[in-house]
Amino acid sequence: MKFIVSSEILLRKVQLISGVLNASNTLPILDNFLFEIKKGELSITASDLETTMVTKIAVEAKEDGVVAIPAKLLLDTLKTFPDQPLTFTIDAENFGIEISSDYGKYKLIGHNGNEFPKTPKLESPASINIGSVVLASAVNKTLFATGNDELRPVMSGVYFEINNDNLTFVATDAHKLVKYTRADLKGDKGASFILPKKPLTLLKNILGNVGEEVTIEYNETNAMFGFGSTKMQCRLIDGKYPNYNAVIPTENPNKLTVSRNALLNSVKRVSIFSNKTTHQVRLKMTGSELHISAEDLDFANEANERLTCQYEGEDMEIGFNSRFLVEMLSNLDSDDVNIAMSAPNRAGILTPSEKSDDNEEVLMLVMPVMLNN
Repeated sequence: MKFIVSSEILLRKVQLISGVLNASNTLPILDNFLFEIKKGELSITASDLETTMVTKIAVEAKEDGVVAIPAKLLLDTLKTFPDQPLTFTIDAENFGIEISSDYGKYKLIGHNGNEFPKTPKLESPASINIGSVVLASAVNKTLFATGNDELRPVMSGVYFEINNDNLTFVATDAHKLVKYTRADLKGDKGASFILPKKPLTLLKNILGNVGEEVTIEYNETNAMFGFGSTKMQCRLIDGKYPNYNAVIPTENPNKLTVSRNALLNSVKRVSIFSNKTTHQVRLKMTGSELHISAEDLDFANEANERLTCQYEGEDMEIGFNSRFLVEMLSNLDSDDVNIAMSAPNRAGILTPSEKSDDNEEVLMLVMPVMLNN
């Protein structure tokens, strides 16, 4: 088996899917890329059994064939070449691989491609199309709120809820929650599934460079994302997602509107002086002033700042984990942010003051930290 391919295009393609590879695999064959040639088209596959990515590229080849090539060795080699044609010659007997470049020849040992695990076929999937920019925005705004608790795997992914009139993405770790809704996306029939963090992180890194629609196909157990000449298939998280609407308080009479950047920078500065265990910052609203403070009694550190704001409601004081506030404020786009609250022991709700897109709705919820007066 022999084929010729541009080193630059090949590097781009293998880098695109290399995020799937694990540092340590249960099956040694998964340390390889699977190269499959059919009718002058090369398919390259990377897998960790849970997530599989396949990308395709046109090559010069006279015959079909299949081989597994050590991933790290191939990546390190390709990174050193300027753009030039590379000739791969594979010995069908012992899977020896010879790469010829303008500079010389390089030999490595591959493996039998037929030992590479087969990707399960999606049986009778439903599908929905989403613009890559919209999907990237949804993943960016929700992924940070997912949990890491191995005892509650359903919370370690993002919940997709497809309805007849919208598409909702939800992530929560029980301390914070993000609900992102698109009114311009809908499915023919209602469905919901939970996508794991790893494939979403891969998507987040790739979607910025994809200028086209993404097709999502899904059934009870797997989902597949297709864009351009690349496909990613992943196993869904099994389980029932918690009733997120039940934890979002509806009566929030105290409403604060403040510059998002000013609040973000203030919380970043003040939190340096907060307790290193609770990361607590205190927000005190009186009239048109917002006082932000933090203290660490163990080291006698404290910080106070004051911002002008618009505030409707009774004067109140509430404590939040500063790290959660910083994450949420960093993932909102608007100039001003609204924070709606009811009591110091109830969740605060962050929403953007103005929408950049009428079809988009973002709601972020953060649980308070009890104040020690």
